[in-house]
Amino acid sequence: MNIRLLIVFVLMLELLLAPFAQAQPPENVQIEVNFLLGFIEGSRCEFNRNGTWQDSKVAQMHLRDKYNYLVTINLIQTTEDFIEKAGTESSLSGQPYKVRCDGGATVTSKQWLYDELARFRNF
Repeated sequence: MNIRLLIVFVLMLELLLAPFAQAQPPENVQIEVNFLLGFIEGSRCEFNRNGTWQDSKVAQMHLRDKYNYLVTINLIQTTEDFIEKAGTESSLSGQPYKVRCDGGATVTSKQWLYDELARFRNF
């Protein structure tokens, strides 16, 4: 008897959660986001997150993790969603991410990513 209740419960839970099933972003969005993530890692720039400077590999891994999480909860439909929701600021502190390359000026990651996205799209 308990097994039947468990099976019914699991089936009902699946029906309730079905509308929230993960949907992958469109292919062009996946291509652009993967390009940006590769650009970040290959940039050799430094990234400031919550007051700590990190290398490009650590920054890329962090943003990839945020992107993957946001995809699972269906919050990424465009590349701009990725930039705004994952690449702009800390989800915990709200502090903006910053980037500096080759000892140059510090810029927001938001502007840096939008500039690179525009170059990619124009190419």
